[in-house]
Amino acid sequence: MTTEHRVSAPKSLPSVAEPLRAEQAAWHALEPREALQQLRSSTAGLSLVEAAERLERFGKNAIERERHDSALLLFLRQFKNPLLYVLLGSGALAVAMGKVLDGLVVLAVVLLNAVIGFVQEFRAGRAIQALSQLVPELATVTREGHKQQLRAEELVPGDIVQLASGDRVPADARLLSSKNLQVQEAALTGESVPSAKSVDRVAADAQLGDRTSVVFGGTLVATGVSEVVVVSTGARTELGRISALLRSTTELETPLTRALSQVSKYTTVAIGLVSVVLLGVGLVRGYALADALLAAITLAVAAIPEGLPAIVTIALAIGVQRMAKRHAVIRRLPAVETLGSTSVICSDKTGTLTRNEMTVQALWTPSGGVYRVSGVGYEPQGELTRDGERLAVPTDDTRRLLLAGALCNDATVHQVEGRWLLSGDPTEGALVVAALKLGVSLDQRHNDLPRLDVIPFESEHQFMATLHGESGGSVVFVKGAPEVVLPRCAGATERVMAQVDALASQGMRLLAVAQKRLVEPTDQLTHQHVEAELQLLGLSAMIDPPRAEAIAAVKVCRDAGIVVKMITGDHHKTAEAIAAQLGIANEHGSVSGATLSRSSDAELAAAARTSNVFARVAPEHKLRLVQALQAQGHVVAMTGDGVNDAPALKQADIGVAMGITGTSVSKDAADVVLADDNFASIAAAVEEGRRVYDNLVKSLAFVLPTNLGLALILVVAVAFFPLVAGPDGLVLLQPMLPVQLLWINLVAAVALALPLAFEAKEPNVMARPPRSQDEPILSHFVIMRTGLVALLMTVGAIALFLWEYDRELAHAGPGVALREAQTMTVTAVIFFQIFYLMNCRSLRDSVFSIGLWSNKTVYLGIAVISAAQAAFVYLPPLQRVFGTAALDLRALVIAALSGAVVLPVVSLEKWLRARADASQR
Repeated sequence: MTTEHRVSAPKSLPSVAEPLRAEQAAWHALEPREALQQLRSSTAGLSLVEAAERLERFGKNAIERERHDSALLLFLRQFKNPLLYVLLGSGALAVAMGKVLDGLVVLAVVLLNAVIGFVQEFRAGRAIQALSQLVPELATVTREGHKQQLRAEELVPGDIVQLASGDRVPADARLLSSKNLQVQEAALTGESVPSAKSVDRVAADAQLGDRTSVVFGGTLVATGVSEVVVVSTGARTELGRISALLRSTTELETPLTRALSQVSKYTTVAIGLVSVVLLGVGLVRGYALADALLAAITLAVAAIPEGLPAIVTIALAIGVQRMAKRHAVIRRLPAVETLGSTSVICSDKTGTLTRNEMTVQALWTPSGGVYRVSGVGYEPQGELTRDGERLAVPTDDTRRLLLAGALCNDATVHQVEGRWLLSGDPTEGALVVAALKLGVSLDQRHNDLPRLDVIPFESEHQFMATLHGESGGSVVFVKGAPEVVLPRCAGATERVMAQVDALASQGMRLLAVAQKRLVEPTDQLTHQHVEAELQLLGLSAMIDPPRAEAIAAVKVCRDAGIVVKMITGDHHKTAEAIAAQLGIANEHGSVSGATLSRSSDAELAAAARTSNVFARVAPEHKLRLVQALQAQGHVVAMTGDGVNDAPALKQADIGVAMGITGTSVSKDAADVVLADDNFASIAAAVEEGRRVYDNLVKSLAFVLPTNLGLALILVVAVAFFPLVAGPDGLVLLQPMLPVQLLWINLVAAVALALPLAFEAKEPNVMARPPRSQDEPILSHFVIMRTGLVALLMTVGAIALFLWEYDRELAHAGPGVALREAQTMTVTAVIFFQIFYLMNCRSLRDSVFSIGLWSNKTVYLGIAVISAAQAAFVYLPPLQRVFGTAALDLRALVIAALSGAVVLPVVSLEKWLRARADASQR
């Protein structure tokens, strides 16, 4: 038996004489008749003429799509990098001067980097397009007194629409009538359970989740039917407002992008200046203009770390794979490192910090007081305790309470592939699971107490009642909101209400359960049967409990200097209770969305800084909180699963969407998608992000000395080495050819740097605070190490080249001597890189302290580059391309010994630095 609420409204068609006012009204605060009058509509619907005029005035009921750049423009944008400008210029000049091979190799590097960036950006989210998928294609509309199917985009304010279970709401609308209407609004409000709707108006200042007299476009009708009048369409809907917020967000550079941009800028300026100076030096020394230009181009090729973009991309990709194993799917590569520099995590509550499984945690009976129920989730395992004492079996009063709650119920739990799943309302499911946990046999009870009739739960009445046959008569079980059920119970006292307040203050959702035995047997249940003289069986208190792993993850984040803030659409008492259990809450309590709406920017910034719990918030509140934290210098990670989270997800430095419960809009706006919707996966991803950053710094510390060393070698050669006779005239006596420099930069350096991406995490990775956004990626320590190693490589390479060239001249021609000396120098630099790689596995500790075999990929990289270098030296096709000559065993041994010098020198530098650091503590 159900009750239907319908508004009494005029049946005549509206007049079109007076135009509809366009301003937005607080529709939820108006009576249905008032809403119809303001909309110039009626329950008979609009006339076709009026509908056409309104469609012309208000436009289609569609979300405006954001215009995206063309594929060509996206591709051209990838070249906006100072280093790439230098490389493009160098490559073009080399080709123009006849050095086609050198030029084409450089240009190929630039093209490869552009392609990688283009693919990455082209696959980025299209969040606003996903919003349009939430608007249904068809809607049942009444016009001129007749129901018809129309495309949802043709709806206008004043249209009368019929909704039924399973429908997606086509626009924002005011209820005119409802019958058991419940709407799933989690995507908009963050509420974990369907919202019960009613025609009764609510306060004008009610927050979005409390506007029970309206339905919002894009939400889903869970149960019931309703007739509504459309009040807002297209961009004026809540969905459209969120779309506008999405367009208003700004794309932020990641900390890594900013740091690498700084490196690129300073490196470009330095290379440009030195190249100009080198060009001048060459001209002063009598070089031909072409030769002087070639020297400047060669310097650029030597100094620019051409392989760095590839190293960064591959290192991030390796981080992506590791994070995927820990249930964090990365949609944008820079997000890997951004997670590692996160200083604040703003997390949704339901499903992320909690299990998203309503669970009965306490029972109260008039005779026994408070009982605690252990166990979480839908798996029926748990026990009952009172005053800390475990009860082997439920007491009679709790057994009856559990039985009544489970029988006055339409939910079921069942096992699928070893996992317990719920069918039905989460609140009802919690009661069924509680009964099963404590050994109440429901199958037998359904046979002993068969259901005869039911009064379904309705939002207007806030209770459900079922009639059951039992031996000697019949019994009615009632469950519902305490404020509704308790007044119907005989003997309900202030003591009961005090217990209601005590449990509610713990953030629990309460249901009162009662029964009534009927003297006269009947098979029909009416509202008169449950109006009075009910016997109170007790209270069931439930909550969506926090995940155990989330509690541990919050502590890990706190130890790592990361502040976790809960931002939820749920009620503030529930939010405070869960935050306290998680260790998120602080002395500042919770801040409501209503308070944020009244706050100035300065007041909101203060709240964002001091408070950790924000409840009953709207999409714009989340966005403002993220922006306020970013303005204070924080790197902000934002989690969410609903449409309402999308603007904040997009604005945050790192947006984290839920993979299971998340909407397509939230996933497309995010940088990371959690495959298991678990906050613990965020903490794991932060750990991986820090590991990625550490390994990137190691790669930089390995690559940059090579580039600086090669540039110094060239500078010394141009400034001081003589010109010698060549086949086409005088040529520079240079230790390495430009194409050999590219071999070192693009093949050797990359192949050896990549294994550093596999290094294990540093022991203190989650015991140090997040690094500052302004902290340069090239710290003073890295710069000093770069200078030391580059100088060592320069001195060793030049000394070896001159010694070998003079030696070979004694028994070979200048051309042969030059080729062999250059080949030996390149080989020595390769050995130098191999030994320095071992030093870079830990920038501060000895390689022996971290374990020689803790990263086996290092030896794979060494084997690969050793084989490649052997081909470089001995294979005739490569000898022709790179101008190399075969080396004997003596030359190889000398080259290896020259390269090995770096190992003891850097080890000594580490030891001295460690002693200096220890003395300062």
